[in-house]
Amino acid sequence: MPSVLNYAAPLGRFLLSLIFIISGLGKIAGYAGAAQYMQAMGVPTGLLPVVILTEVACGIALLVGWQARIAAFLLAGFSLLSGILFHLIPAGGLEGMAAQAEITSFLKNVAIAGGLLMVTGTGAGGLSLDARRTGS
Repeated sequence: MPSVLNYAAPLGRFLLSLIFIISGLGKIAGYAGAAQYMQAMGVPTGLLPVVILTEVACGIALLVGWQARIAAFLLAGFSLLSGILFHLIPAGGLEGMAAQAEITSFLKNVAIAGGLLMVTGTGAGGLSLDARRTGS
């Protein structure tokens, strides 16, 4: 009988990947709005295709456990960078609950990066394409 631990890694990968896949697909559906938001935050809109590709491609790679360490590492960096650009820096001009909400959003990005770095360090786990490739 399989242990619950056998399913921890794939469930963790699934939960971590959801935010990136859904966010990337949302940016495709609302491309103009995403570009406008990036521009308002001082981020070049020419980076939007790279952002979408990173979120969707690395999100799917993480989900299925293919090159999971690389995908998780890239998404960790993406999470930290986007947290700084979109949540930490804007909080400097906000007060009260709005500032607290931005700091909380930044800390969520930091926590997501922490989970992704765990995947980077430990790998995708047994139920993954990486495990099938190596025969683990």
